[in-house]
Amino acid sequence: MPMPNAMTNAFGKVTARLDSWSSEAVAVTGVSGTRALLGFVGLMYYVGQYRERNYLFGPNGVLPHEEFTAQLNGFSVYALSGSTAFFQVVYHLGIAVALAVMLGVGGRPGLALHWVLLWSVYQRQPGLLDGGDNLAYVVIPFLLLTRCYDRFTLPTGLAARLAERVPGRLRAVSVPLHNLGVLMVAAQICLVYVVSGLYKVMGEEWQDGTALFYIMRVAEFELPGWSHLVYENDVLVVLGTYGTVAFLVYFPMGVLVPALRPWAAAVSICFHLSIAFFMGLTGFALTMIACDLVFLSGALDRAVLWARAHLPGGRTPRAEPTEPAAAAPRGGRSGTKSAAPEAELV
Repeated sequence: MPMPNAMTNAFGKVTARLDSWSSEAVAVTGVSGTRALLGFVGLMYYVGQYRERNYLFGPNGVLPHEEFTAQLNGFSVYALSGSTAFFQVVYHLGIAVALAVMLGVGGRPGLALHWVLLWSVYQRQPGLLDGGDNLAYVVIPFLLLTRCYDRFTLPTGLAARLAERVPGRLRAVSVPLHNLGVLMVAAQICLVYVVSGLYKVMGEEWQDGTALFYIMRVAEFELPGWSHLVYENDVLVVLGTYGTVAFLVYFPMGVLVPALRPWAAAVSICFHLSIAFFMGLTGFALTMIACDLVFLSGALDRAVLWARAHLPGGRTPRAEPTEPAAAAPRGGRSGTKSAAPEAELV
């Protein structure tokens, strides 16, 4: 007995979606932006503490090497030796690797090394962390599955030469693995928002609309000359408190709707820029924004194409021949293809 037309159509849509996810890489520009921004966050951390690096992270600093290794729960490269020379080499290597990740040099091995070194320096002085480190720990391994070096990279050509040596069957697997990595990054950022929102809902200050008043009066989070403009205004305090909870809880619902997805991501970016400005949590804010970029991949594609066509010195993109799905990803190239912007997630 033949299946009803409705069931046949639904089955056809499901199989078409599965075929698309196994043959077309999604959000390539978005995850490339995520990789570049996470590299910048790491570089900013290293450079921001550079003058005080010996005091903060050195073997003879505020936390001596013996005490550090005794209380360490986990792994850190800095625990391998108490030598000052060893510390200097590892710290400066971290700077170089973070810069390489930001510029798109080194590929996945460089990104994996960045994760190890960043984990290590965070473990060396956890008192400086602002919360963005936890998300970076989780997201960077997901990025290793993706083609996050396809965009915003220096044109070295090394990745393309190495990709030519990869067997065709392995290259074919790269697309579904990439899409899996993108999905894991998106799911992780949605989980962060929902858990944070539900946790706030249980707080009394968040329920009565006064939480923002108390947060912005904490000395370490207060921005002199600006914070009082918010916490002295009852309307802004109530709207900010309830608006924060509503945004965090309902963000995943917004990104599930393709038409709302870029708007939800844009609101999230503005939200975290305000956190960076008013509370000084710059590393945390930029890490969250980096993950939001996976929802803005299509918008980033259109922005790059517009810039190439209209900015001085730019060039109008040429049409490129369509490549087979199993072809090797073109590493070492910056920018985006001139084809129509890709689907962001679904």
